[in-house]
Amino acid sequence: MALIPSFFGGRPSDLFDPFSLDLWDPFFTAGETSAFMSTRVDWKETPEAHIFKADLPGLKKEQVKVEVEEGRVLQISGERSKEQGEKNDRWHRVERSSGKFLRRFRLPENAKLDQVKASMENGVLTVTVAKEEEKKPMVTAIDISG
Repeated sequence: MALIPSFFGGRPSDLFDPFSLDLWDPFFTAGETSAFMSTRVDWKETPEAHIFKADLPGLKKEQVKVEVEEGRVLQISGERSKEQGEKNDRWHRVERSSGKFLRRFRLPENAKLDQVKASMENGVLTVTVAKEEEKKPMVTAIDISG
């Protein structure tokens, strides 16, 4: 588990740092350089799950792949095809991205890798990774004799 270094003394704290991946670049783009370099992903943690939301406007669920790789890595990838115009079309501006994208996130130890669900609605991909229940320390009361 990656740990965030403490600002006081340089020793690691017990906070999980999801952005300290041993992977190359979380913004890695395969293929065309005009690809979804700016694919935005939000990650929040609730008491029950880790929830990822990615803005993927114009994509269908068949164009997106969600996988959990070895090493507890959630991978979201896909591709938007470049729009083909007619021979006589004259483009005045092309601003929408096309090409492949790939985002990776290292999941913390409390993620249940066998309970990952994904849904796509209105161009927003939502990936929910269930969490294990937090283990509470066992406290046993001891009778005092005498």
